[in-house]
Parts: sequence; C-alpha cells; structure tokens
Amino acid sequence: MSIPQSGGGPIESFDQLAGLLESGCKPREQWRIGTEHEKFGWLTDSRLPLPYAGDRSISALFAALEARFGWSPVREGDNTIGLTRNGANISLEPGGQFELSGAPLVSVTETAAELDNHLEEVAQIAGPLGIRFMSIGAAPDWTHAQMPVMPKGRYRLMTDYMGRVGTHGTQMMYRTSTVQVNLDYGSEADMVQKLRVALALQPVATALFASSPFFEGKENGHKSWRSRIWRGLDDSRTGMLPFVFEDGMGFQRYADWVLDVPMYFVYRDGKYIDALGQSFRDFMAGKLPALPGEKPTLSDWADHLTTVFPEARVKKYIEMRGADAGSRAHLVALPAFWTGLMYDQTALDAAWDLVKGFDAETRQGLRVAASVSALQGEAGGVKLLDLARAAVALSQAGLAARGHGEERLLAPLMESLASGRVQADRWLELYRDEWGGSLAPIYEAASL
Repeated sequence: MSIPQSGGGPIESFDQLAGLLESGCKPREQWRIGTEHEKFGWLTDSRLPLPYAGDRSISALFAALEARFGWSPVREGDNTIGLTRNGANISLEPGGQFELSGAPLVSVTETAAELDNHLEEVAQIAGPLGIRFMSIGAAPDWTHAQMPVMPKGRYRLMTDYMGRVGTHGTQMMYRTSTVQVNLDYGSEADMVQKLRVALALQPVATALFASSPFFEGKENGHKSWRSRIWRGLDDSRTGMLPFVFEDGMGFQRYADWVLDVPMYFVYRDGKYIDALGQSFRDFMAGKLPALPGEKPTLSDWADHLTTVFPEARVKKYIEMRGADAGSRAHLVALPAFWTGLMYDQTALDAAWDLVKGFDAETRQGLRVAASVSALQGEAGGVKLLDLARAAVALSQAGLAARGHGEERLLAPLMESLASGRVQADRWLELYRDEWGGSLAPIYEAASL
C-alpha cells in the first residue's frame, strides 16, 4: 500500500482535486511502466510467516539491504517501514507482505530485469537466514491469528475500520498478495478510454493470473480467493465503477466519486490522525471533526486517493489491480499484458471494441465468474476463455508494434490459453493428487 504523499500545498478550490489527476497527463514519449508485486515471507523450518522484528525478520532484511545494497530507510517513529533507491521502493503490506514498487521504466524487459535484481538481492540475505518468499494470491493455510502486524499507523486505523464494514477486509489486508502495473495517460480522453478498457478487462486478468484456490488449509471454492475477498470488503471504495462508462466521465467525475468515499486518516507530523468515516467534503469546508478548523492540502488529497480500491484506480496514472501474485514468469507477464493493450493505440481501440457493448451487469458477472472459475467462467453470454484469447492477441500485437521484443513475456498466458488452465488449476491438481491433500509442499513450490 501507499506511503504518505508529500509536496502538496493548500487546496484553494475544488478544481484542484481534478487538477491533480489531470497533472498526470504526459506526452507519449514520456509514458513509463511501473510494476508492483507482493510476496509472503516464511521461515523454512516452521513454515510460519516472517515476523517484523528479530534475528530472522523483516527488520533484519531491511537492515541488510540498506547496508549491502545502498537502499535508504523510510521510517515511521522508531521503525523502518520501507526502503527507497533510485525511484523504487520496498514497502510492507499489513501482514508483512514484502512489496517492490518499481521505478518508472521504458520497457517491460527493463521491469523484468528490475524484478530479477530485486529477487537476487533479497535471496542473498534471506537464504542464509532460512527465509523464503512465496508468491501466491492468498496465504494457503495461515490463520488471521498467525499473521504478524506491521508497525504502521495507517494499518492500525484500517484494521479497525475494516472490522466494521464489509466481511473480508482484514483478510485482504493481512493474507493476500497481488501484482499490478501502473501506466500513464496522455489526456483526459485517453485516461477515460484506458480506464474503461482496464475495468472491463480486469476479469480477464483475474482469470489468467488466478492463483489462490486455498485458504485456511483447505480448498475455498474459488480459483482466485483474493478476488472474492475484494467483493466483500467495502462497497463504498471498491468494485467496477459503473459511472466510468457513463457520458460525462472525466477527471472531475472521478474526483467527485473519491470525495464521497469516507476517509481513513489525515497524516500530520509523522502521525496518522483518526478520521475514520469522516467526509473529505467537510474537510474542504474546515469542518472535519478530526481537525476542526483546518483545511486540507493537496498531499491530504493525494493520500485520500490511495484509500479507494476499485479494480482499476486513477492517481496520476492508472493502476491495474485485478491479478493474483504468482510465478516469476507471471509477475512479468502482467505488465506485458496491460502495456500491450494500453500503449499501442490500435490495440487500445480494438480492446474497447471488444468490451464497449458490455453492460454493468455483464462486467460484474464476469468479475464474479473469474474469481470462481477463472478461464472456465462466463457471464452475460461472454466466455472468459474467448475474451482472454482476444485480449491477449491484441496485447501481443500491441507489444510487437512497440518494437522492444516484449511479446515473448506473454508466454505463460499463451500456455494458459492453449490449455484453459491457470496457476490455480495446477495447485489444485497437485493438492488432490501428488500432495495427498497436504499444503505443506506449496510453500516451496510457490516460492520465487
């Protein structure tokens, strides 16, 4: 999840809210690719989750990465909660999921090299300590009570609030992992087209990357339990955003939606101030109960933008949020898939033609079907396998047009389309057959 935003001055008018999103517009030659991927640390002798503190811990990894590889610490109080280096960040999800938020790079090939370098640095430190990292959409058998809690004020507030709204919020926070890509837009119209395609095709990404068929030690009835969790989290800030497909969609319409999402916090002087359930509109009027008389800055607005979690999210770029974490090949294939669709106009136009006839019910139905059945799902007369084949073909053509040789990185998706099987299907087959109903082997099998 996001670190506190900085650098924004006072908000003088509502126009600045949409203006912050509009300021993300860039000419095509400045478009970049930013990847984020999470993974679960585990102790090889006990298969328990990696704690924050101790000789074999996240803190120990942070200290060694800082000392040996030139990362700089990000602190909250006395605790190191992340690292930064050359435009990239290593951060922590609430349950200790270890996340690399990569630097903005030109090609997917560069993001693959960045991933490999990160994994090699971490392995050099973690291996001798008996620590491995498992890349899978949901923790297969850890219970909530077993999960460590990261020392971040934002997460303490969110944990309390998630317990009062929805049904699966704390499961998302502590026991899921994702891979996502962040991509640029050139104009308001470009943002709208990309966001519409991104939302309509997130079920395809959910299906292709589904890797979480287990939870709390047993099958859960879904290929992507992580996606199922998001459907039971907090309807006010998640979902498929039907308004995006309506006439009049633009930066202002998105800002208006975010304005009406209840707040989590305000960040001041290194501390998170509880503003749970309060209104950013009241904040704009100087009537926020948490800070009476005070008005927000653009940094506060940027922070608030990070507390909405739709299937595709706009900040000063668009985040694709529908995929489970998975194998190294899948961690690279996710940015390749979306870059091919979004950064070639011919592919983007064709992708919109694929989905522009879907109504809100079909889009939501595909979202549910993808989490349950992956590529075997269908809704509204649309089969996900057929839609995925068409989308991946467009992505492949878009990548080829870019001329970086990135289309080869779609290989794991091509294999899934040929067989109709995804990572979750493989895990289920192993569990039911070779593993004899035990999940112990998945720790090693799913580790990077």
